[in-house]
Amino acid sequence: MTDSDDLLVEIGTEELPPRALPRLSEAFEEGLCAGLAAAGLVHGRAHRYAAPRRLAVWIESVAGAQADRTEARRGPALAAAFDPDGRPTSAAQGFARACGVRVEDLGRLETDKGTWLQFSRTVRGRRTVDLLPEIVRTALAGLPIARRMRWGEGRVEFVRPVHWALLLFGEACVETELLGVHTGRHSHGHRFHHPGPVAVQHPGDYARVLREPGRVLADFTVRRDAIRVGVDTAAAALGGRALWDEALLDEVTALVEWPVPLAGGFERRFLDLPREVLIATLQIHQRYFAVEDADGALLPNFVTVSNIESRDPAQVIAGNERVIRPRLADAAFFREQDRREPLAARREGLRAMVFQERLGSLHDKSERVARLVTEIAPRVGSDPALAVRAAQLGQCDLLTRMVGEFPELQGVMGRHYARLDGEPEAVAAAIEEQYQPRHAGDALPQSPAGAALALAERLDTLVGIFAVGLRPGGDKDPFALRRAAIGILRILIEGGRDLDLQWLLDRAGAAYRDFPRAADAVPEVLEFILERLRAYYLERGIAPDVFDAVLVCRPTRPVDFDRRVRAVAHFRGLPEAASLSAANKRLRNILRQAGYRSGAAVDPGRLQAPEEHALYEEFEKLRVEVRPWIEAGEYTQALAALAGLKDPVDRFFDAVMVMAEDEGLRANRLALLHAIGALFLRIADVSRLQG
Repeated sequence: MTDSDDLLVEIGTEELPPRALPRLSEAFEEGLCAGLAAAGLVHGRAHRYAAPRRLAVWIESVAGAQADRTEARRGPALAAAFDPDGRPTSAAQGFARACGVRVEDLGRLETDKGTWLQFSRTVRGRRTVDLLPEIVRTALAGLPIARRMRWGEGRVEFVRPVHWALLLFGEACVETELLGVHTGRHSHGHRFHHPGPVAVQHPGDYARVLREPGRVLADFTVRRDAIRVGVDTAAAALGGRALWDEALLDEVTALVEWPVPLAGGFERRFLDLPREVLIATLQIHQRYFAVEDADGALLPNFVTVSNIESRDPAQVIAGNERVIRPRLADAAFFREQDRREPLAARREGLRAMVFQERLGSLHDKSERVARLVTEIAPRVGSDPALAVRAAQLGQCDLLTRMVGEFPELQGVMGRHYARLDGEPEAVAAAIEEQYQPRHAGDALPQSPAGAALALAERLDTLVGIFAVGLRPGGDKDPFALRRAAIGILRILIEGGRDLDLQWLLDRAGAAYRDFPRAADAVPEVLEFILERLRAYYLERGIAPDVFDAVLVCRPTRPVDFDRRVRAVAHFRGLPEAASLSAANKRLRNILRQAGYRSGAAVDPGRLQAPEEHALYEEFEKLRVEVRPWIEAGEYTQALAALAGLKDPVDRFFDAVMVMAEDEGLRANRLALLHAIGALFLRIADVSRLQG
């Protein structure tokens, strides 16, 4: 067993992209651990560090060298290696020469298939310090960096310019070059509090010496927790509580090395602005944390997180307040200007906004969506007139000053302005809900009109983009069609809205009948959505074979599809499942090999063997029993009942020759197998289940 020691790698850079920092840090750790594993170097626990100007990993107890290994090379068979007189043949001599030894130095490899010449040697393991430079370079090259940059006169590329690199194995510095800089044992502290070098004697000292004297909290999680505690404390001192947004917390954590939360305020008059406008101004534009009271109402305060511990924090607070006031004043001005005309008056302006070159303007799209929503609305319990009105006004807030400044408030401001215009509440709510869900885990439309409009918007986009031949490929999806497809599925499945996808797509496709690819668009979109459905279930832990078992049956109502998936997943856990899955595979193979296509009814008078009588009687009993469950979509109960076929099916296959010589008897037995398979197929193809 080789000795071990700790490893520390740090790459010091200019400020890294804050939103990418957590993933870069995670990937760096994974890359280093994978490199060590590939080199056969065992190690202990890994700790990753990420701050605005550094990526680092400390790995405990890394083996000091690779283990020695025996390398064996097989040569010619013994019969071919020596002639009848025992002299080496040219084959043996050539093998020995290739191995750099004499024939008599070769060993023998004996197996049950014969004996061969063999060359064996012991290969000494390389030292870890000799392997580390390439392991680190490979890990750095594998980081998920969308666009690498160069700096200075060199040709090195990285996410940001690199200023230092630290590489320690135990207390020894591993000298090499990484990303254009020579490695050493010195890191650097906080840009302002401790800009000079910080010596690291041992990998385990890294976080401690950066904290003091370096004034850097290098551990992302530790820094994040410190910010949460500090912001909560500052908000409590204001008589409120911080409004937490986890993505904002991560971003702020990635922006500061030495977090110092500071509380500031703004004029109370700005609280008249919509809550979403205030939050967007504070959190999205300024990366401040909003503060609310016990009732959830916003206070005229915020908490910012500074990256320095100022001698005069009041000046820092005043500076932040000076920045936020004009932004809030601008928002108030935008609202005042927007209120000079109602949303409906902006509708004509949509004619000048292009949705897609061949699909026309946003006004054209809103007309298509309005026609589509009249058919969808009654099926989700909405008044069609309200849904149509929401469709007509749905894009109008794009032309407001507020949405121009805060694009993320599209829909939100439409709801606010529609209410102020006196539009029905259902219309105002639907204008906002049409964008839901915006992302994974987001809320779904709650109102019937909102659900109808959200579906119509996405369906029109999908069918239209496919109709002009712009199906997404690879990572490119400029119209967010994958997200649109998942949104449709979530609205239908999680919202319990039992609509048929084929019907919905046919209705959407009616607007594109004059397009050259119109005939292909609807079936292509259906396949596209079903592929997204596969991803939807994989993310929820549903096994691929369960999904495939249902997909074979081509149910096009997502709610019904979901019931079948849940039923098959439950069935898969039953003790009878494996046997019935195998039986279904077997009967399908028999039917396929027999070329059976009839589907004729089973003739009870032709049944002979007791086992086929027993199977037919159990099948008929269960067929009647499960019919109402299948028709009601209660597939879990139906499959649980069909599990009762296991024993009679097993006995049938053990005792009965299906392919009997008598043609009538053979046809009747095939009909029985066909009927059993068809009954299962009313739910799913359980023969697709694996193990």
